[in-house]
Parts: sequence; structure tokens; C-alpha cells
Amino acid sequence: MNENSCSFHSEKELRDGQVESVCAAYPLPYDKDTGVLRALRGIPISELKNHGILRALTAEANGWQPGVVNAEVLRAQEEWEAVDNIQTESGSQASVDQPGQLISFSEALQHFQTVDLSSFKKRIQPTIRRTGLAAIRHCLFGPPKLHQGLREERDLVLTIAQCGLDNQDPMHGRVLQTIYKKLTGSKFDCALHGDHWEDLGFQGANPATDLRGAGFLALLHLLYLVMDSKTLLMAQEIFRLSRHHIQQFPFCLMSVNITRITIQALREDSLSRECNRQQKVIPVVNSFYAATFLRLAHVWRTQQKTIADSGFVLKDLEVLAKKSPRRLLKTLEIYLAGVSKGQASLLGAPKCYGPQAPHSKDLTFTGVCDLPPHSSEGTWLI
Repeated sequence: MNENSCSFHSEKELRDGQVESVCAAYPLPYDKDTGVLRALRGIPISELKNHGILRALTAEANGWQPGVVNAEVLRAQEEWEAVDNIQTESGSQASVDQPGQLISFSEALQHFQTVDLSSFKKRIQPTIRRTGLAAIRHCLFGPPKLHQGLREERDLVLTIAQCGLDNQDPMHGRVLQTIYKKLTGSKFDCALHGDHWEDLGFQGANPATDLRGAGFLALLHLLYLVMDSKTLLMAQEIFRLSRHHIQQFPFCLMSVNITRITIQALREDSLSRECNRQQKVIPVVNSFYAATFLRLAHVWRTQQKTIADSGFVLKDLEVLAKKSPRRLLKTLEIYLAGVSKGQASLLGAPKCYGPQAPHSKDLTFTGVCDLPPHSSEGTWLI
């Protein structure tokens, strides 16, 4: 028997011995006549690596090459190479191969309920200060004041809006990663800075720069939108509309503006009646945000709006939202009821989205804070 033949048999015996030893720890059907792959399918890939089986199966040994490379072997090798390339997170560069755990809205909210926010709370103005005739008119004809027992919850919402994005805080990073994964369908984390955030509708590579006037509350609202199964469908519909080749708009930046409108409605007592009725603030605020975003998407789609109309659409939306919050909330209820019945595309957005939509930095976007108060007086009807 020649040297190459001896090497082949030695390599084969080594692999068979390794397989049998691993299979002893993971009892699976193993038959030498049918090959080792059947026995390897249910064994964790880490165990294959520890016993050197993966490399023995796929590597060239002493000039021997397998006649046929099985697809399962190649797939296993690719998976192991991906595991080998995992890097630990450092600074703002997240691991792109080791997926982090998603975070729920309630878990993120609990974080803010337990940390010290006293320095941020000092900055808030819970209500709009009115004087003279404006104060008298609001007292006589305006909405009711928020019940005393709900004001602490309102103040928490406004305090979160004063908090910025801190990339060094693991919870903040998890919120960003969850939003990214839910909107894109990715199973892997991404860097906390980078051009991929522009694909989601931020204006730059750092989402923190777009949270002016809304703070971390803007990210919590996006998290709320994507972590509920029914509102996730709505978020994905609006996201697809934002990538339309003509009607495109920066999705996340638009969401930040919706959060700004929500904050103003809360401070002006526009949501007080509904909060008093439900004896809750945060759920009402979240639903109002979602309902307002849904209304914007409906107007944008049906009235053929483009990015040039953004400031005026937002201003009109703010007027309607403050004047008739209950109507917006009712529209959201109807939409979600339709989603539950399997009506998955109530916006009727055309499927003309995709990579042709430009980055947010290439769009001239006018937010609700960028228009003078007299820019628009009209309202849209539900």
C-alpha cells in the first residue's frame, strides 16, 4: 500500500473515531455505511470544532481530496467560519456577527423608571403657560386638565424626551438594534454609527443627531411601533411607502416629527380627556403617536405628497391632531381591527420602493419645527 493510501486510511480512521466519541455525548443514529453526515446533523457546531471534525471533513490532508463535496459540509464550514469571525463589541462598533437580544418597549420603559432622571426632569415644562385672554379662553373652552394622579406619569414621558441617545449605554444600543432588525428583517446587529442608518431614514450616520426636540422618546416610540405584532405591520407599510421612487421620505426623521407633535399635544392638554378616561398616560401617548403616523401615511399616499410637501403636511397634521385626537385614535382602532382580520395593506401603498430611493441626506426635508406658525391654517379630514 503506498504512502498516500496509508494517509487516507489514517485520516478516515481519525474522523470515524472523532465522530463516534462526539456521538457518545449526543446520542444520534450513526451508521458507518450511510456516512457520518447523518450523525453530525444534530450536534452543536461548537462541539464539532472542539473535536476537530469540521476541519477533518473539509480540509485537504496529505494530498487527499474528497471526490464529492457535500453541500451540507460546505454549509457547516461556512457557519463555522462565521463563528470564527465573531468580534467583541468595542465603543460604538457593535458586533455584526453576534446578534444581541431584542428589547421590548416595557423593558426599555422600566429602565427609565428605575434610573435617576432628576437632572433631566428639571428641564421639562409640563404644560403650556398661557396668560391674559388665552388663559381665560383655555379655561372656559379648552380641554380638561390632567388628573392629579396621572401627572407623574406625564412628567416621566416629558423627561424621557429630554434624554439623549447614549451609545455607551447598553440599553440604548439594544433599542437601536431592535428597531433596525425589525424594520430591515436582519438577524444580525449592526454598527451604531454608519450609512445603514440613512437607509432607515435618519439624515446622517449617527441617529443621535436627529432627535432634536424629541430626545429618546422618539426612539421609544419607534420601538413601540415595531415590537407589537399589529403595529409592526403598519410600521413596515409606512417604511415601504417611505422608499417609493417618487414619494420617498426619511422614515425615522418623519417619526421624530410625529413624536414632537405628540409632546406638544400632551403639554397642551389635548390628550388629557383620553388619559383621564383610561386612567393612563403612556398607553394613550403611544396610541396617539401611532394614530398620527398612520394619518400622515394615509395623506401622503392618497394625496400624492412628496418630500417638498413635508413641512406643510406636518403642520396641518399637528392642527388636526390637537383638535381631534379622539378621531385619530378611532381611525387607528379601525386599522388595527382590519389587520387582525387579515387586511394587511390598508394604506394601499404601491410596491414601487427599493434601492432606487435616495438616502435621507439627499432629501430636502422640512420638519414641523422648521416652519413659521402661519405657514398653514387648513386641516385634513379623516
